[in-house]
Amino acid sequence: MLNTFGVPIIPDNETERLARLHELQILDTPTEKSFANVAAMAAHMFNVPIALVSFVDSDRVWFKANVGMEDTLEVNRGVSLCSLVVLNEDITVFKNATTEPCLLANPLVVGEFGLRFYAGAPIKTADGYTVGSICVVDKEPRDFSEADQRVLQHLAAIIEDEIQNR
Repeated sequence: MLNTFGVPIIPDNETERLARLHELQILDTPTEKSFANVAAMAAHMFNVPIALVSFVDSDRVWFKANVGMEDTLEVNRGVSLCSLVVLNEDITVFKNATTEPCLLANPLVVGEFGLRFYAGAPIKTADGYTVGSICVVDKEPRDFSEADQRVLQHLAAIIEDEIQNR
């Protein structure tokens, strides 16, 4: 698998994590209003051009909801910064992607897309497996306070509840 990050992107619990993700039967399904509303809310609340609800599959990151990149349904896992979110328990924040050593070979950062800011909160199953993220993206560096991080985590909790209620 392509990996532009220079660090391992497969968590230790990958087999179980993928099993939980596939049990959700959420991949390659139509956009649902509740997910789209959360992504739109995130874009508006944080005043960013891009907000995504993504699920990290074995070799791709698939977008269940997408504001700002509507023509893109998925991205290679080794390129998408959402792949890094499944490695952490907490939120992942890159205030200025051009200063992050693990992102210096990433085509979304160094290429024409011009990603500069990324914040992603993990989306977890009821039994604790991180299967995706809700993220906000900008083409300008920016700060992201602890209060902002808590808000993004609350949006992830809404998505988690929605997944449980499907």
